[in-house]
Amino acid sequence: MVAIPPCMDDYPPRVQPSDLILLLAGIFLVLRASLSAIRTFVLPRAANDLIARIVFRSVRRVFDLAASPIGTFKRRDSFMAYFGPIGLVALPLVWITMVGAGYTLIFWAMGVRPLGQAIIDSGASLLTLGFAHPGTLAGDVIAFSEAVIGLGMVALLIAYLPTIYAAFSRRELLVRLLETRAESPPSPVVLVTRLHRLDGLDQLHGLWDRWEQWFAELEETHTSLTVLVHFRSQRPELSWVNAAGAVLDAAALVRSSVSIPIDAQADLMIRAGCIALRRITGAFHLPFDPSPTSDSPTRIDRATFDAALDVLAASGVPLTADRETAWRDFHGWRVNYDEALERLERLTVAPPAWWILPMRPARATNESFEPAPEPTGRP
Repeated sequence: MVAIPPCMDDYPPRVQPSDLILLLAGIFLVLRASLSAIRTFVLPRAANDLIARIVFRSVRRVFDLAASPIGTFKRRDSFMAYFGPIGLVALPLVWITMVGAGYTLIFWAMGVRPLGQAIIDSGASLLTLGFAHPGTLAGDVIAFSEAVIGLGMVALLIAYLPTIYAAFSRRELLVRLLETRAESPPSPVVLVTRLHRLDGLDQLHGLWDRWEQWFAELEETHTSLTVLVHFRSQRPELSWVNAAGAVLDAAALVRSSVSIPIDAQADLMIRAGCIALRRITGAFHLPFDPSPTSDSPTRIDRATFDAALDVLAASGVPLTADRETAWRDFHGWRVNYDEALERLERLTVAPPAWWILPMRPARATNESFEPAPEPTGRP
């Protein structure tokens, strides 16, 4: 009796090496997009995700090219205000595209042919449209998993929008309150002369305390949710970076040059500000010297410092007699945050800092906003 050889169809199809490679590539894309979403919105620490960094840098290049012909800073500020929100919306679109492409490769590796059908099955599952599915148990299970991931990414964005805007509102509250004391753009010279005119230099302790807390929250929110760095204030002359620099400079001026009892809270606030600005700068991989010396240069020179003290003296603010020592002390404070502050000013396209604008005391300011002079070069 002659044995009948089995038909080739009775054997399970062999897994082709190319299909295995595509399967692994698809799984990698899905896992990498999911990890990026978790690191960006869920992980409560600075993760500096590569995908998020690439997306925001790509969007920023487009904005920089489009903003180059814009002449005035006010119009450029209005245009750059869209950068943060657009980058935030673009990021989930990139994640969803990666997931869709990954599952397309998975469906193809499972035998879904032609490629167009694999794309349709993946897209219908990802967007939960329901008009197409693989038709096998394993394929439908994979399609369900894709739908869960797609909905989860959209839910993450929706859930974290209130968190992002709540942190933005808390940041801007103190920035707006600073305008009452230090004008707009904020100036430490205006701040000190106004409080002195109101017999309120003793209020500086409470001011330093509130801003120490502000810096602590700033570091936590702007390193875990880095998109907040690019969210601009509601008015072009206001900027959280400028406000941070003005308050730190005010504390440095008071500690080095104003003849009042030493307040350790000013030192703590300066330290909190230095740590926050450096860690936010580090979250964006921006270079700065972590260990500057007393001889390291800063953007405020001796002439600018003397001009500030002249305005303070003319307003009756009690100053220390030894200006040489005062300059060394001020420079010793500012050298710790000057470079990080400069990097963040460029990153956020901040308006001109107080020491670039004309120096004036509080009594010479107009309570209504007067447009600041346009910067000579791009920030």
